[in-house]
Amino acid sequence: MTDTTVSTTDSTTRAMLNALEAIARKAGAAIMGIYESGDFTVDMKSDDSPLTTADRAAHAVIVDGLKAIDAEFGATPILSEEDADISWDVRSDWTRYWLVDPLDGTKEFIKRNGEFTVNIALIEQGVPTMGVVYAPAIETLYVGAQQGEGQAAIAEKQVGEGERQAIAVSDVPSSTDSWRIVGSRSHQTEEFKAFVADFAACDIVAMGSSLKLCLVAEGAADLYPRLGPTCEWDTGAAHAVVEAAGGQVLNAETRQALRYNQHDSVLNPYFIVCAKPAAPWA
Repeated sequence: MTDTTVSTTDSTTRAMLNALEAIARKAGAAIMGIYESGDFTVDMKSDDSPLTTADRAAHAVIVDGLKAIDAEFGATPILSEEDADISWDVRSDWTRYWLVDPLDGTKEFIKRNGEFTVNIALIEQGVPTMGVVYAPAIETLYVGAQQGEGQAAIAEKQVGEGERQAIAVSDVPSSTDSWRIVGSRSHQTEEFKAFVADFAACDIVAMGSSLKLCLVAEGAADLYPRLGPTCEWDTGAAHAVVEAAGGQVLNAETRQALRYNQHDSVLNPYFIVCAKPAAPWA
């Protein structure tokens, strides 16, 4: 569901979102320079996930950009997928930090299908309060932010140079309607297949990277069950967009809100992204 009216917002929140957007777009430009050249190396990390020169280039742009805005918005530590070797003794004291995935969907980048994203989130007290997701190959931007008490959250999408539009999650389908369920292009597990088998009718929407969460945020899908491994930087920015758009990201086992930086591991539990709290599968 899309609302074309963009509301008036707190100036500080908007200024910070604008700064993050500029950083994400600059990182996206660095990625696209490498993507379009086709000249990049692929290394395998210890967890067997791929790492390219584009990941490294985007990371450098984002870190430099975030440090540059410290003077305006306050010095804030950074946890990035490409610089994640920060001990729990240090991280456990963080109440506010940037959570970054410079290039989510590296496999999509390598496959050249365009479904990869730059992700920057602000985490406060374990909650993603602001996030920017930018897919440079398809020139699509999502932003989400919570504001002060009594003020509406910001949830917006922009494609190319087009008009920026407010977005919102869809209504929950009725028991007789077909559900639009997001699946991964790279990670469809047996658990996912068992989950969707419980629906009388559903349409599987395939998508890569953090764009899967954004489909729920903009009302293009109803549900995204992630019943496979992810890390916190994979979800933080898009989680902020989902929350701002009226949705939620739940621990699949406890049905409680997914939280960040709660323990030594940076792995997420299995989770479910859904349009509304009261759903027949819950």
